[in-house]
Amino acid sequence: MSLHTLDALDAARAIREKVLSPVDLVEALLERIDRIDGRVQAWALLDGEGARLAARQAADEAARGVFRGPLHGVPFGAKDIFYSAGLRTEAGSKVMAGFVPDYDATAVARLKAAGAILLGKLHTTEFATYDPAPTRNPWNLACTPGGSSSGSAAAVAARMIPLSLGSQTIGSNVRPASYCGLVGLKPTFGRISTRGVMALSYTQDHVGLMARSVEDVALGLSIIAGHDPEDPSSSRAPVPDYLTALTRRRAPRVGVLRDFFERATPEVADVTAQAVNRLARAGAAVEEAKLPPTFRAVYAAAYLITRSDTASIHAERYALKAELYRPAIRSAIEMGMLIPGDLYVRALRIRRQFRREMSPLLDRYDALLTPTTPAPAPEGMATGDPRFQVPWSLSGLPSITIPCGLTTTGLPLGIQLVGGVFTEAQLLSAAAWCEDVLGRGSAPSL
Repeated sequence: MSLHTLDALDAARAIREKVLSPVDLVEALLERIDRIDGRVQAWALLDGEGARLAARQAADEAARGVFRGPLHGVPFGAKDIFYSAGLRTEAGSKVMAGFVPDYDATAVARLKAAGAILLGKLHTTEFATYDPAPTRNPWNLACTPGGSSSGSAAAVAARMIPLSLGSQTIGSNVRPASYCGLVGLKPTFGRISTRGVMALSYTQDHVGLMARSVEDVALGLSIIAGHDPEDPSSSRAPVPDYLTALTRRRAPRVGVLRDFFERATPEVADVTAQAVNRLARAGAAVEEAKLPPTFRAVYAAAYLITRSDTASIHAERYALKAELYRPAIRSAIEMGMLIPGDLYVRALRIRRQFRREMSPLLDRYDALLTPTTPAPAPEGMATGDPRFQVPWSLSGLPSITIPCGLTTTGLPLGIQLVGGVFTEAQLLSAAAWCEDVLGRGSAPSL
């Protein structure tokens, strides 16, 4: 097996068993990046020198039987809105050109503390909004990898790293993961600290993870989840043992949300229905589930909140550097400035009502199921349709995508599973069971 194809847990195990050197793993990934990233363009900044230095240190520690944590010597990448001490963090924007933070985002710091090696920064749309990154989809270079976590998805799919950090305010982690044939998790709002992550909406920003297996995502979550005293939005809810939860997986109770199938293309609806039938034949208890009345208002509420928050966050910077902003985020900021306070408050009330109405529905199932996206990754630079993620980003409910098949043109599709507040252990267990039935996603032919 080529080293660049190793998943995070397999690489960590091999390093711990002293059959793999972190130096060899980093060199294999850097060689892979050198060979293919000219076409994919996932990386905004590659820190080869820093990664090699960290790998040598990790190798020396491993030789002495010292392991800092469960990802000792395993490389990862971070979306270029995550602060990383000493490395440029530019958010895909001329506005932030040359900005070098002096500390790591909490998620980055926790991965490093667990022994992981930051390989570099991954392309994002400007400030994680709509103006596209240069990144292409490894499955078809004419197609988008999705956004805003474009590089985070493309780099993992193209076997340049086994694990990446992304973010989601509307649909920016789960959707690109699906477009690129990956597992992508957006946990409950507050489950992972957003300290050191450039904000888009203080009330809807989530840190997310992408990998090629549910197990790797569970491992990553176990490391970076938990309260951060430097982040007032991070929850004090206990962090379960997510990897142990996977060992207890069983056939889940699944509520199928048909409203989403009706909004998908016929091919997406058909591939997803076939996946649901396979899950049912394997023993899942599958039922039709109905969304509460406030579902009709969630899209308007989400965009009102996001645009208003974005305008507030960027107000001072925009006043000084408006000409450096690209068109889509300029429009979002200017629209946000026009939203009156009473509409913003009404949107917040809709969010609270929707979350409350979803609670009894989520109590009946281990997970709700939808197609992850209405259509496969589109051609061109547009980052895709986030509609199927909006309700869960607005409400802060956890969601995960896993691959479920390919289109006739060879593009990956996924199913999206949604759980209740802080039920990531249950959701990951259900996703792992579904992954066992549907099979792991395949690799693009790059």
